[in-house]
Amino acid sequence: MSDRRQGRSASAQPRDGGAKSGGTATRAGSGNSGGTPGQGGNGTRQGNGRAHGVRDQRTRSPGTRSQGRYQSTQARAGAQAAASPTVRAGTRYGAPLWLQLTALALSLAGLGVSIYLTVAHYTSSSILACSDNGLVNCAKVTTSPESIIFGIFPVAVLGLAFYVFMVAINTPWAWRSQLPAIWWARLGGIVVGMAFVLYLVYAEIIEIGNICLWCTSVHVITLLLFAVLVFGASLRSGARAAAKPAR
Repeated sequence: MSDRRQGRSASAQPRDGGAKSGGTATRAGSGNSGGTPGQGGNGTRQGNGRAHGVRDQRTRSPGTRSQGRYQSTQARAGAQAAASPTVRAGTRYGAPLWLQLTALALSLAGLGVSIYLTVAHYTSSSILACSDNGLVNCAKVTTSPESIIFGIFPVAVLGLAFYVFMVAINTPWAWRSQLPAIWWARLGGIVVGMAFVLYLVYAEIIEIGNICLWCTSVHVITLLLFAVLVFGASLRSGARAAAKPAR
């Protein structure tokens, strides 16, 4: 009897162990199977995240497109403004560099001679390196009544003031300016200066009967400057006429 009971218990033990091992396997399998849905859930979350990112990009894309359109509109407007006749004319109105440098050099030369004559007027005409006999007589011309306009303004001082103005208005900064007032002031100033030179030449030859070489040098400089500036004004007028749209 005892042998039979031990055999039954021995036969029952493998069955329980198999059940237990089977349960363990089942649990492991269920755990693995549970892991698979978890991985699927992570994939679903990643997919949802990507979908949200696409939606965000689509949501932001209209603003981005509108900003791009605004920038392109501004660029086109700037290009049209740069291509407008007014801007093109403004770039062409500037005188050539050689003309600017020539006008400035002549103005500086006239300023130097005017300073020399002004110093001689207020000190002594004897410092002038010039003949004092015959037709050429600088001392007689610079001390004559005609050397003072209206008995108040010395001609040398007026010439000095004129050439200070011409140097200032013929600097590179003044030439780069597109203000019409500067162009008209430059042209008007040289016209007035040339008219005054014609009067002085008349006074020397007709009224005084002598010529001052230093005064004549100022007259020649003024004449050359007049020719240069008038030529520059003609170039500007031609550029403005070319810039006008055809009707």
